[in-house]
Amino acid sequence: MRFRGARAAFVAAAAFGLLTGSAAMASAGQASTSKPSHTAGYRRACAATHSTVYASCMALIRTGVRQHAAAFFHSHAPTGVGYGPSSFQSAYKLPSSSAGSGETVAVIEAFNDPNAVSDLAAYRAAWGQPACDSSTGAGCLSVVNQNGQASPLPKNSGTSGWATEESLDIDMVSAICPNCHIVAVEANNQTVKSLGTADDAAVTLGADFVSNSWGVSESSGETANDHYFNHAGVAVVASAGDSGYGTIFPATSQYVTSAGGTTLKKAAGSSRGWTETVWNGTGSGCSKYEAKPSWQTDSGCGKRTDNDVAADANPSTGAAIYDTYDENGWLEVGGTSESSPILASVFALAGTPAAGTYPSSYPYAHTSSLFDITSGSDGSCSPSYLCKAGTGYDGPTGWGAPDGTAAFTG
Repeated sequence: MRFRGARAAFVAAAAFGLLTGSAAMASAGQASTSKPSHTAGYRRACAATHSTVYASCMALIRTGVRQHAAAFFHSHAPTGVGYGPSSFQSAYKLPSSSAGSGETVAVIEAFNDPNAVSDLAAYRAAWGQPACDSSTGAGCLSVVNQNGQASPLPKNSGTSGWATEESLDIDMVSAICPNCHIVAVEANNQTVKSLGTADDAAVTLGADFVSNSWGVSESSGETANDHYFNHAGVAVVASAGDSGYGTIFPATSQYVTSAGGTTLKKAAGSSRGWTETVWNGTGSGCSKYEAKPSWQTDSGCGKRTDNDVAADANPSTGAAIYDTYDENGWLEVGGTSESSPILASVFALAGTPAAGTYPSSYPYAHTSSLFDITSGSDGSCSPSYLCKAGTGYDGPTGWGAPDGTAAFTG
């Protein structure tokens, strides 16, 4: 095994099921009158920065459960460490085996994960997905720097935790859209400027779907950075945050699809086969600075309301991912870092967005094609729909979770 420093000692303990404590979740963005107590067993992959310039990734690693070393589970996925591709495809009624060919999904990262390509190959093999086929591009992964070039790549992520984020993002795209081409655009650092430059590069490279699993605190100057996400005809998705009620940028940008988080559980007795409620850690709320997009008509927020749609994010019902740089193989990860690449990939399954349109508007025109999430909250607020689920639109889950791809079509 290979472990590094104090962080590695923590990882080593988690790998053998020795850690059961919870991760303290600090607030980011808009303050809540009453936040839920985050007592679930998880820790942040990346440190929270509480900055308007330096971003934090939104990946949360479940603790108190046994991780599975790569040496023992390299060729097949273990059980009990989160959902795999077939579970997500079942829960969201997705045509993953028949759609997505020719589409490119980009994930925006900070720093370099040197094991990204080999870890994805192991993930796909373990879940029985086809090996990357370089002749067709299906499921292949390209890793480029923030300018869209294959070299030089940024410095390795070290102990920052961003390699776990990158593994989560890549694995979720592969889980939802195994026929898609994946581009990991690695920024030189975790500033908004570098990450935003990576967004621009992703679009230049031909990605019609871009996932941003990171965020910074809202500030009066954030609108000056909206141009990084203003790409008509491209589905740009951003994580809503993992600290309960409150908003973060770029999820508040009027040009992105804001991805809320849910708790997804199997329910054999239901017609869907699954139940879904608000995850109490998801961000939501009313932006202080961003203009309201024309397709958003809720009356309790005069500016941009988060969120638009949602997907699984609770680390206790999270995804099984494979990471051999920060971690030692299989682990369970959640956070709205999970829901963002899931939703970006559902957009990809729905097909290329219509030219000149903003795909964040699509779910508002197809609300009946989403699973309405009607229970749960992420705090206390007024008006209550900004933090509490109900029939129709609400802050934590927007119009709901994917029920097929119709709601993601222009």
